[in-house]
Amino acid sequence: MDSLNVIYEDNHIIVVEKPVNIPSQGDKTGDKDMISIIKEYLKEKYNKPGDVYLGLVHRLDRPTGGIMVFAKTSKAASRLSEQIRNNEFHKSYLCIVDGKMEKDKGTFEDYLYKNERTNTSRIAKPNEKNAKKAILDYEVLKYNEEINLSVIKINLHTGRHHQIRVQFASRNHALYGDQKYGTRGRGKQLALWAYSLSFKHPTTKEVLNFTLEPKHIGSWKILD
Repeated sequence: MDSLNVIYEDNHIIVVEKPVNIPSQGDKTGDKDMISIIKEYLKEKYNKPGDVYLGLVHRLDRPTGGIMVFAKTSKAASRLSEQIRNNEFHKSYLCIVDGKMEKDKGTFEDYLYKNERTNTSRIAKPNEKNAKKAILDYEVLKYNEEINLSVIKINLHTGRHHQIRVQFASRNHALYGDQKYGTRGRGKQLALWAYSLSFKHPTTKEVLNFTLEPKHIGSWKILD
């Protein structure tokens, strides 16, 4: 990763682009992650000795790129986390799915069960032990008949493990490039992008809105 794309920064928060295939935080691979990249940036920019505080308040799966906010103080971290718990922290995604949706707009409501051993999730019965409710709204932005792919905008109401991928795959509209739940675009990059964030600033309480489109390369050329 050459440079960090900083979209917004003040004394309390930093909003950045997470490139695809970079972990949100350190994992067993030992690969460079967003926390360490941003900490390095802050140390260098402000000439800070020692460790820099950076709070992870939400995550993106490794193959998913897009917009993220990190907290620069523990107070900001706890206030943003509280907004997430209270459903006041809003995230929208763009994705490319196989086929043509039956409706241009809709809501998916399911229960999902996460299998820790395989790191996958599946649709579950409502009364199944450890199953969690998953809700999203979607809107079709574009359908390309020639390649039979649709561009979808998604507003998440819950943030379950692999939620978008599982809910669309279960309805025979798997995400393009999904190695775990789909068949189209095997070996290609997963076409899922964190497109927008909306939340209250942790100290000023002003509502902040940020959007970031993916670069129109690879499968995202469909946006042209």
